[in-house]
Amino acid sequence: MCIVGAGFTGAVIGRELAEAGIASLVIDERSHVAGNCHTERDAESGVMIHRFGPHIFHTDSERVWDYVRRFGEFKPYVNRVKTTVKGKVYSMPVNLHTINQFFDTALSPDEARAFITAKARTDIEDPQTFEEQGMKFVGEELYEAFFAGYTRKQWGIEPSALPASILKRLPLRFNYDDNYFNHRFQGMPQDGYTQIVQGILDHPLIELHTECRFEDLTEEFEHIFYSGPIDRYFNFDLGRLAYRTLDFEMIRADGDYQGTAVMNYPDSDVPYTRIAEHKHFAPWEAGQMEKTVAFREYSRACGPDDIPYYPVNLVGGVDLLKAYQERAAQLKNVTFAGRLGTYQYLDMDVTIDRALDAAAAYLQQRAAA
Repeated sequence: MCIVGAGFTGAVIGRELAEAGIASLVIDERSHVAGNCHTERDAESGVMIHRFGPHIFHTDSERVWDYVRRFGEFKPYVNRVKTTVKGKVYSMPVNLHTINQFFDTALSPDEARAFITAKARTDIEDPQTFEEQGMKFVGEELYEAFFAGYTRKQWGIEPSALPASILKRLPLRFNYDDNYFNHRFQGMPQDGYTQIVQGILDHPLIELHTECRFEDLTEEFEHIFYSGPIDRYFNFDLGRLAYRTLDFEMIRADGDYQGTAVMNYPDSDVPYTRIAEHKHFAPWEAGQMEKTVAFREYSRACGPDDIPYYPVNLVGGVDLLKAYQERAAQLKNVTFAGRLGTYQYLDMDVTIDRALDAAAAYLQQRAAA
């Protein structure tokens, strides 16, 4: 077996095959495992850094929650995001506090619900775009303040060109709950994500090679699990799919830089989307850190030499993806998996869940052959 990519997708598939007695070669072209979830201690401050941007673990799947905790301890963590709009700080997602502060009101939950309903665009029955969903969701004022500018910076295109499904991931609450996620299980790995992935890969039937490109392999394999970009597998010969990438500007400071893990900046005149201060992702140890590290995050179009982060799903822009997917479906011994292999935005828990399913499906098929 060859498993391309040593992130959660490749590691979980490799582990499931290994526990079924099947050996595999897991490769990654980077010098480390865990992909974009890679974490490492900053030598100067001691802070556990999420090298490719913040990753917060949250899931409703008991299977996934039990699985990751086999390989490391998870500490309680609640993601409470703040956002600075025109010089004022609000809490996200939009909740009763956000509404009352923004409109200078003191509404009860029922009053706020009626208030937002009156502001929402009732003429949009079936929103197709991000913009339409936002207008129907919270009305024009909240949409323009908290979503429109941030979205333009994050995706580099007008919200009217993005599908409504992106905004459906964001909750609207008529109480004072500022937990960004609704999932039952939420936490952070005490020793970082890289330690978790290393634990998953730690099996005698898994051979791991980092700094190894799939294109440079010459061996023949019984089956390939490919979690790299689907268009790259086919040498981009139909064209390149669109991705966004991120640039990070490091900030070093003494003490506490911003007082919270994540501060969003949706204003259009601010070039970055957010600042993440990483010691706040580990509240059990943050107070011991005399120094701090934060990162300004800039989103831009992904070039050929950049790390792809987010697939860009444009409204109506699926022809190229379908063409690659049709070619992929014709391959008998290749399974495309993960965020890049399936060209989908996937949270970590969904990535793990699908990797478990992909391994199970292959094992079942192999047993029946």
